[in-house]
Amino acid sequence: MTEAPTILHADLDAFYASVEQLLNPGLRGKPIAVGGGVVLAASYEAKAFGVRGGMPGRQARELCPHLQFVGGHFSEYQRLGDQAIEIIRDFTPLIERISIDEAFADVSGSTHLFGKPGYIGATIRRRVRAEVGLPISVGAARTKHLAKIASQVAKPDGIVVVDPEHELDFLHPLPVGLVWGVGPVTRKRLAEKGITTIGELAAMPGQSLEHLLGRAVGAKLGSLAWNRDARDVETHHRAGSVGAQSAMGRRAATDELIDSTLRHLADRVATRLRAKNRSGRTITTRIRFADLKSVTRSITLPAAVSATSILAEIAGDLVRSALADHSAERVISLLAISVSHLEEEPALQLELPIEIGDDSRRPGTATGAARWVLDRSVDEARQRFGRASIGYASVVLSETGAVPDEFRELAEKD
Repeated sequence: MTEAPTILHADLDAFYASVEQLLNPGLRGKPIAVGGGVVLAASYEAKAFGVRGGMPGRQARELCPHLQFVGGHFSEYQRLGDQAIEIIRDFTPLIERISIDEAFADVSGSTHLFGKPGYIGATIRRRVRAEVGLPISVGAARTKHLAKIASQVAKPDGIVVVDPEHELDFLHPLPVGLVWGVGPVTRKRLAEKGITTIGELAAMPGQSLEHLLGRAVGAKLGSLAWNRDARDVETHHRAGSVGAQSAMGRRAATDELIDSTLRHLADRVATRLRAKNRSGRTITTRIRFADLKSVTRSITLPAAVSATSILAEIAGDLVRSALADHSAERVISLLAISVSHLEEEPALQLELPIEIGDDSRRPGTATGAARWVLDRSVDEARQRFGRASIGYASVVLSETGAVPDEFRELAEKD
């Protein structure tokens, strides 16, 4: 007997823009974008003109002259996203929330109570629309990967249940960009080889695919193209890394831009680490150039760090090393920082005073400890008076059109 499609993927449609249209009915049916200098999110009406998240505001207005920009209601995003998840929880406790607006759910133990997976998905959609006021798309399949693809096919505001007997018939004609892990760079690389559908990806010999994309990525995408995905819905997932990124359109790679952006990202990442009483030993930076090519640099430290200034300085060294190796690249479109090899850090472990290396970057030295203590004081002040109440002067990125901190906190939740 074929296994039933009991994994659901539920994804709120154009979530941030849909919330703004819910809060202000006068915006319904109109092309809107959340943001200003940069598009944080776009409604479906705006997407029809080619407007998309991460796009500079000027370019968005050129594509859609009657586009309306609105500010974000970040507390409402959290509240309404939580409400939608709680509706899904009425049908199963086996939920893996992967962002503020989407989650997987395993309903294998719920069908005897609520009906077939497709009926459960349809009921969730009706309740979210009626009780929360937002559209949500649902995909149902035997695997997480296929359920996620099904929800994308169902958009906007629909449901797709993949028949287990015809999974590959459904999967293989679809665009290769729907495969989990295929971003713009990988999609372009595959297109250069004539691969535009998932079926064409599946037909590519494994050795050729691994040679084109690397062994790990090639093997993973090859398996997903054949719907080989053994992952379960993880209800207690803990992130193995913490990261943040800043898309900036096309900007000259000046020291001022690099330093201010990295300090901002380090503040985001380090604050989240300290909130969980964690620190990390491996720091990785990523730079994306104007042609969408990316390079990464990483370093593993002898002691785990969580201080904002230490993280920013090490990330700056890594970025400048990468730029030195690519001296012809003078324009960047994205910077990112992530910290991995995480460790529990309930308290700072001090070192004996020895003369070796840069004391300011070693967390257990007097100087390193002072930086950590300062950050903890900043954390406490922000908890009491709000994030905008205190911070590093160099973190202010108003000139660069950066994403507001509240939006990042929602988008980057573990």
